[in-house]
Amino acid sequence: MKTIQEAVENTIRKTPFVEEALNEKLINVSSLARVILPEVTKLLKKDVKVGAVMMAINRLSPASELRIRKNIRKFTLSLGDFIVRSDLSDYTYRNTKSLLKEIAGILNKASESNDYFITVSQGIFETNIVISESLQPYVEEFFKQENLINSVTKLASITIKLPEENLEQSGIYYFILKQLAWADISLQEIISTTNEMTIVVKEKDINQTFAILMDMKMK
Repeated sequence: MKTIQEAVENTIRKTPFVEEALNEKLINVSSLARVILPEVTKLLKKDVKVGAVMMAINRLSPASELRIRKNIRKFTLSLGDFIVRSDLSDYTYRNTKSLLKEIAGILNKASESNDYFITVSQGIFETNIVISESLQPYVEEFFKQENLINSVTKLASITIKLPEENLEQSGIYYFILKQLAWADISLQEIISTTNEMTIVVKEKDINQTFAILMDMKMK
């Protein structure tokens, strides 16, 4: 049988934004208690008073969250260079037997110049390609028989070089993406390798995105 404290903790942990805002004293405890009361009641399968939920919220320990945040803050200071690319286009195609052949063709074309930018991410049902706009005519030629799901132009990207210890630190992607979410910047794509993370946004958002990431790195 869960206690009120456990039910409140489980409910709040589901929403990291709320948890962090609560630790920053940005949320009214009484209002939060009323909002989560139905969920707490459902978990406990009995009526719970708002006052009891408020007491449980006030007893929440931020120690674990603060420890993780401290480690991530230290980690961000060791981030490598930020590499910005503009004039990008984004294509998403449905996976087919012939798609790999077309991908090989566009990769071969992109290898002709170091100025070209291209990433290919293959999922279970679809494949995404982010390319320099100068490659756009070749994509439209090579993939003209393929099933185009979506395409977007006028994009830009920021590639973040991550320290090798990023594999051992939890919360890195959440910490970075949270800054952009709070600034209401929508992400077109997120592309990652072992030690790199590339964020693709609309060109109109690239300056603000860069400023946010730089500010995060300097703090």
